[in-house]
Amino acid sequence: MLRRKKRKHCVRVGKPLVARTSANQEWALDFVHDAVECGRAIRVLSVVDAYTRECLALEVDTSFASRRVTRVLDAIVAERGQPLAIRCDNGPELTSRHFLAWCVERQIELIHIQPGKPTQNARVESFHGRLREECLTVSWFQNLFDARRKITAWRIEYNEERPHSSLGYRTPKEFAAAQAAAFYIAERGARDSSAVPCPSRSPIPAHTGDGTNESCRILT
Repeated sequence: MLRRKKRKHCVRVGKPLVARTSANQEWALDFVHDAVECGRAIRVLSVVDAYTRECLALEVDTSFASRRVTRVLDAIVAERGQPLAIRCDNGPELTSRHFLAWCVERQIELIHIQPGKPTQNARVESFHGRLREECLTVSWFQNLFDARRKITAWRIEYNEERPHSSLGYRTPKEFAAAQAAAFYIAERGARDSSAVPCPSRSPIPAHTGDGTNESCRILT
């Protein structure tokens, strides 16, 4: 008789969704699955900004290691800066030592949801609903390259052409640009108001050679 080892379950403390007020405060990250014509399974890594609803990445491949995930995130960080937090599930790619060290090195808060509770990452789950309904379900992928082409085209349409009711019927790209402009104006106004005005200089009478004051001269 061999003693059966009990399976270790991941213990996580649930963290509810928090309302975000600017871009790059939180990124939602998850995977969605599909298959190509020959039956081979593919995975799609999606990264969504929690505030602007922008789809920052839709990476398609047959498998994803943790180093592949961090390479995708590094490319996004190089383009728009790093986030304050990343919300994701407990997959092996997102709980590996490499991924944990990557977040610690960049001082990014890593928020793991509780196992079996995808509603704690509801933003990316809602996005996946649109992705599956508007792209994956209605598309027939001949191979991996065809899947990458069609999913990339859908991502461009989602970010630049598809209006969202939660964003005031603006596209994520338009909403992000408007918020960036408003933040720049507010920051510039605060910087101008905090500037100390330079005191005006008053004329200083200068002594001439004959002992009289020449009031018209100003020493600077």
